[in-house]
Formats: sequence, structure tokens, C-alpha cells
Amino acid sequence: MYHPSQKNSSSTKIYVAENENMWYNVKWIMCFCTKKTVRKVVFIMEYKFSDKVSKLHASAIREILKFTSDPEVISFAAGNPAPEAFPKEEIAAISAELLRDDPILALQYSITEGYTPLRDFLKGWMTEKGCFHKEFDDLIITSGGQQANELSCKVLLNEGDTLLVENPSFIGSLNAFRSYNVNLKGIDMEDDGIDLNKLENALKTEPNVKLLYVIPNFQNPTGRTMSLEKRKAVYELAKKYDFIILEDDPYGELRFAGENIPTIKSMDTEGRVIYSSTFSKIISSGFRTGFVSAPAPIIQKIVVCKQVSDVHSNIWAQVVSHRFMSTVDREAHFKKLRDIYRKKCDLMCSYIDDGFSKKISYIRPEGGLFIWCTLPDNCDMNAFCTKAVKDYKVALVPGNAFSITDGEVSHSFRLNYSTP
Repeated sequence: MYHPSQKNSSSTKIYVAENENMWYNVKWIMCFCTKKTVRKVVFIMEYKFSDKVSKLHASAIREILKFTSDPEVISFAAGNPAPEAFPKEEIAAISAELLRDDPILALQYSITEGYTPLRDFLKGWMTEKGCFHKEFDDLIITSGGQQANELSCKVLLNEGDTLLVENPSFIGSLNAFRSYNVNLKGIDMEDDGIDLNKLENALKTEPNVKLLYVIPNFQNPTGRTMSLEKRKAVYELAKKYDFIILEDDPYGELRFAGENIPTIKSMDTEGRVIYSSTFSKIISSGFRTGFVSAPAPIIQKIVVCKQVSDVHSNIWAQVVSHRFMSTVDREAHFKKLRDIYRKKCDLMCSYIDDGFSKKISYIRPEGGLFIWCTLPDNCDMNAFCTKAVKDYKVALVPGNAFSITDGEVSHSFRLNYSTP
């Protein structure tokens, strides 16, 4: 309950009842004549939320981040890029030039598909990477990679259709998928990616499988990388069982160890792969600029859905992204980013090796931002994470935040080495 300051004669606040899907307005009134506080609860209206959102819960990551307002807390919980990785000087110079020489371009409405020079640049770059096929693909700019994933689900799945995902998986995409009331099913992972036997079993037994969502490179939250053999096998299963693959690749340019592995999209000969990515990890996460490369009919539907969602993505950020990517030495920039994250990852792993109990195992990533640690089966992971932040001022994310099914047991937790 919220109690207002006695300086106010009245105030209106919102509080949640025991049933989180029923919210009420509560009015507090101060009675000055008796110098007593009188509480008057006025039940104005019961709010019944739609089925699409009634089962959605606040991200556990965001809840943990509340503790990080304490300046003494060291946070390894957020998925933020390293602050020193932002090309601040270049962004400032490009922005100043843009607002001086062509301000209307940055300030006026634009087209839903995205800034044409940026789209043309991305088509060329993605063609080089094998992630854009001129014969059947098109490309749209989105408000970050998460919108790319959400709109892909929106245009392809009806309520009750089955969407398969790696288990565990990125909470942002999971909640986006849940909002469409799909049959969300998790497929366990192995060290080299998704378990192919369990994947094929789900394809045989789950009704109306339309989409498989995967993060092959330095997966969030586990940091795992799917092997080349499994990427080929996943694509063959897509052909065999007639479904579409949504390949999410926000970390692909952040490989600082091992060899590059071809994307699943680069293997696509039948228009079965949607490839989504973002500038969040290579320029600025605050830009909220991502993109989707997919068969043209899918892009056409995404355009319509985006029009009713946010009209278009931030045009200033799109122009700055294009000018940055087309004028700087991209490989030198990417090398700088890889050097930053290699150093940070090595540092965290060295402290894990020296300071953690040998009962705790972890996956050493070859890129990206995350390390996945696993406690012994007899440990209470949630209690461990709570004690870490409350008693030791270290914030990390419990593994069940990334689980597909409510109540699923996890003995793991995620660390982010990019910050602080």
C-alpha cells in the first residue's frame, strides 16, 4: 500500500490486489481538523486484462536490477554493452553534421520499411555474409532486434500454434511470444547447441509447429554456440517437417575466440529462414535499431504490422547508423569491440577459476556477453542469487528467469561480463 505525504490533502494512487489481474484506484484523504489520517478506499473499477497479457510477468532481470540502485551493488545482471564500446565521438560528429546540414531528414516522419540508404547498405553487407538472398529476400529496419522477433511471430502464428525455442532462452523474446498465446515449447540444449533428438521428437509430437527460434551464436543466456553440424541438421529438419527458422544473431560480430561458423540463413535455399540482428551491440543499444532479412512475402506482412505498432523506427538513429557503418573502418571497429570483450571475459573467467567452488561449473563463451554457471543439484539457486545481492552486494540473474515453463527448476545463473 502507498501512504501519501501529509503535506497533500488528497492523492490518488494505484495498488494491486492479491489477484494481479485486478487493479483498483485507491484514494487517500487527509483530515486536518482532527489531525488524523483517514483512509477512504474507493473501488472505482475492476480492470480485467486481456488473455494476451494476463499471464505475462515482470522480467526477473528487471526486478533484480532494482537492487542495483544501491551504489554499493556490483551488477553482473544486465545485458548492457560495455560503455567504452560505444563510438561516442563518431556518433557526436555524425549527429552534429546531420542536424546542421539536413535536420529535416532526422526530424520528419519516414517510411515504415526504413531509411533507404541504410536498407541498401544492409542488403549488400548481408549478401556478403550469406544472410540476404536477392532472389527471394527483402529487408526491413526494426526498433531493435526484439521487435524483429516479435513481429515475425505475429505474422506467422495463430493462437495455439506451436513455437519451439531453445531452453533456456532470451526472456525478451519469450514474453513477446507468450503475448500471442502460442504453444511455447522448450527444447533442451547440449554443449554444442540444441538437442537434435529432442527437437525432432517435438516436431513429431507437438501440434502445428510453425516456427523454431534459435540464437546460434553465443546464446543468451548460456553463451553456447551451435556447431556447424547442428546448424545444417536444423535446416534439414525445417525442410523435412515444413517449418520456419527464426535465427536471432545479435552477438555475431562479437566473436573473440574460435572460428566463425556460417549462419543458418546462409544455408537457406527455400526461403525457410528469417534472420534478425541489431546495431545494439556494435554501435548503440539506445538507438533501438535492428533489422530483419527474410523472404519478401514475410517482410511485406511485417511492414503492415509495424505500421500499426510504431509507424517506423527512429530515423535519426537509422541515419547515424548508416553513416557510421558506411564511413568508418568497420573491421577496425569490430576488432576494438572484440578486444574489449575478450579482456573482460578472460578477467571474469580467471576470477571464477580462482575463487569459485569446484562444485560450480560454467561455460566459457567464444564471444557475446554472458557466462552461464551451474550450481550443484542440492543448492537453492534463487536463495543463492538473493543472498548474493543482499549480503554480498553482487547482482546476477537466476536461471529460471529464462525458463520456458513457470515453476521449472533451474540450478544455473547468468553473469554478464560486459559491465561494470
